[in-house]
Amino acid sequence: MMHGPLLVVSTAEKGRGGGHLVRSLVLVRSFRSLNQEAYLYIPELEPQDAVVYMMHAVTVEASWFIGDTETIRKRRWECIILDRFRTAPEEFAQWAALAPLIGIDEGGSQRDSFDFLIDLLPGPPGRVPPNILAPNLLPLPKHRRSSFTVPRRETLKILVTFGAEDPGGLTLPVCLALKAPGQTELTALFGGLHENRVKEQHKAALVAAGIRVVEGMVELREQLAYYDLVVTHFGLTAFESLAARVPVLLLSPGAYHEKLAVHTGFISGGMGKKGAYRLRHILYTKPVLDTQDPKDRKSLLLNDEALKSVGDRCERLRVRYGLNPPEDETASPQGLGDLVRRYTLRVPTVCPVCGGTLPAQDPVCARFPDRTYRRCRRCGIVYLLRSTLHPIAYARDYFFSFYKQQYGKTYLEDFPNLVQNGRKRLQYSKQLLRRSRRNHEGESSRAPVRLLDIGCAYGPFLAAAREEGFLPFGMDPAEDAVRYVRDELHIPAFQGFFPETPVPAEIRATGFDLISLWYVLEHFERPGAVLTELYQLLKPGGVLTFSTPSGSGISGRKSFRGFLEQSPPDHWTLWQPSRTGNILKRFGFKLKKVVISGHHPERFPLVGRFLDKAWRKNGMAYGLFLWISRIFHLGDTFEVYAVRKTAAQEGTVVKSAGGR
Repeated sequence: MMHGPLLVVSTAEKGRGGGHLVRSLVLVRSFRSLNQEAYLYIPELEPQDAVVYMMHAVTVEASWFIGDTETIRKRRWECIILDRFRTAPEEFAQWAALAPLIGIDEGGSQRDSFDFLIDLLPGPPGRVPPNILAPNLLPLPKHRRSSFTVPRRETLKILVTFGAEDPGGLTLPVCLALKAPGQTELTALFGGLHENRVKEQHKAALVAAGIRVVEGMVELREQLAYYDLVVTHFGLTAFESLAARVPVLLLSPGAYHEKLAVHTGFISGGMGKKGAYRLRHILYTKPVLDTQDPKDRKSLLLNDEALKSVGDRCERLRVRYGLNPPEDETASPQGLGDLVRRYTLRVPTVCPVCGGTLPAQDPVCARFPDRTYRRCRRCGIVYLLRSTLHPIAYARDYFFSFYKQQYGKTYLEDFPNLVQNGRKRLQYSKQLLRRSRRNHEGESSRAPVRLLDIGCAYGPFLAAAREEGFLPFGMDPAEDAVRYVRDELHIPAFQGFFPETPVPAEIRATGFDLISLWYVLEHFERPGAVLTELYQLLKPGGVLTFSTPSGSGISGRKSFRGFLEQSPPDHWTLWQPSRTGNILKRFGFKLKKVVISGHHPERFPLVGRFLDKAWRKNGMAYGLFLWISRIFHLGDTFEVYAVRKTAAQEGTVVKSAGGR
C-alpha cells in the first residue's frame, strides 16, 4: 500500500492532444478521493493554463498542481507516474533518479526501461509486453447502449472528434466526405487545446456547410451513446465508444496512430485527409471517387451491411479488451488509481548483487502483472522488481503443503533422500577443505570442521554433515523446522532471517570452515549484502557452497519468458553458471567447481511430451536425452563450490552490499 506522495507527470505538448492531460488529472483526482497524497506536473504548460483547460472536463483544485521543478527534486516520492506519450531519454533519466517509475501508455524509446508499465490502450507490437494491459481501468462511460446495432431512423447520427487538439486537421475533411443530405446528421467536436487560425477557419467552413460544431463537450464519454457512429483516431474516445457500444471508425493523423489502430484490430481509413474518403467508401454503397460535388452526393446510400460489419468488429474488440457493462465491473479493480495505490513497490536503488548500476539503466527481460525482471548490465544477474509483496511465509506449510505439491511428498517424507544428496555434496567440499587447511598457516588439521547451513529447514544436510565428521550448526526462519533440528536431531540451530538476524556469538565463535545455502540464495532480496556477510563469517580458505535455479537450463532456453513466469514469487534473483564466477570474485571468493543438476529431458522442446511418461523414463530415448542434457549443461539447477580468498589474496576483494 502506497504511503508517501505520488507524482503524476503528464504531456500537454503541442501535437499530443488532450487525452493524456485529462487522464492524468482524473488519476490525481482518483488518488485524492482515496486519501492518497498526489500531485500533477505538466512540463509544457504554465499551471494556470492547465487549470483553465482542464476545468472544462474535470473538477480540479489548484493545490494539486506542482509547477516548480526544484520543489519536485527536494521531495521524496513514493513513485512517479509518467503519462508522457513518448518520454525523451534525458527526461527519463532525471525522473528515474528520484523514484521508481510507472509508465502509462508509453510509446517512446524508453518504453522498455520503466520499472513498471501499464497500458490502458494496447501498445505498439514487437516490444516487451507491459505488466498490465487493462483498458477496463479507463474511466469508462456509465451510459451505454444495449448493442452495436444501429437503430433505424431517418438520419445516421455521426460524431466526428479528433481530441482536444486535432493536430492533423482531420475534422473538416471527414465531415465533408461523410456528409450525405437527408441521410446523415454530423456533429464536429473540437477541444479547447492549442487554438490556432487554421482551426478557426475549419470551424467556419463546417458551419457554412451546415454541419453542427460543438466545442469542449464536458464528460464526452457519457454523450457517446446518443450517436450511431463515432469517427476518431486511436485513443481514449475509441475505447470509450467500444464500452458505450457505439460503432467506431478510425482515421490516423500519422503512422504511429495507424500502426496502433491496425495492431489493435480497429477498422481504419488509413492516414491523413485522403483516408476520409476511404471511410466514405466503407459507409456508402454508391461512393463517388474523391469528389465534393453536391450533385454526386445525392447518389450516396448508406450501406447497412457495412454498418453491421463495423458493429460486429467493435463487439469483438469490446469483449477482447474486457470493456464490460457496469454490472460486470464489480469483479475488476475500481480504476487505475485504486490499482496503483495498492502497490507496495520493491525496487532496489542499484543492482542488488553488484551495486554497480541503476535499475532504470538495466534492460527489462520480462514483465508480468505483479513483477518485472531486469538484467544487470555489469554483472549479468537477472533480478526481480515487485509491485506487491509476495504471500509466501516460511513456516510449516512451506515444507509440507507447498513441498508436497511440487515433489509429491512432504519434506520429512523426503528426508532420507535429502540426507543422501547431502552426503554427495559434502564429498567435494571435504576435498577443498583438506587442501585449504593444509595450506593455511596456524590451522590445526585436527580441529573440528565447523559448518553453518543457512536455510537448513528440518536438517537433512546437517545430519549428513554430522555423519561425515563435521561440527554442524543450522539457521532457518521457520520456528517449527528449527525446533525439529534441535529436539529431534540434537544439532544446534537458531531461528532468524539471514543476514538481518546476527549469528549468535557462541555459534559464530572463530568463524566457519564451510557455509552452505541449498536453494536459499535466490530467496534473498539483496544477495550482495548476503555475500558480504558470508565473507566475514568464513575463515580464510573456507568453503562456500550453494545451489540455485539456473537461467541457462533447458527451461530457460526453451522459453526464457515462460521460465520467469513460472519462477516462484520469492525468488529475487536468477543466476547463471557462466556468470557466477565473476560475481563471486567481486566478494572475495574463488570459484572452484560448478555442478549442473536438475536434468529434465521431458522438458525438451518437441520430444519432451513423448518422454514425460513414467514408463518411458527408463527407456533408451529418455537416457539419450538425459545424456545430452548433461553433456551440454542443460540442467535447470546448479551447485557452486567456492573458496574464500586467503589473507594474501584479500587485497583484490571488491565488496558491495548491493541495493536497498
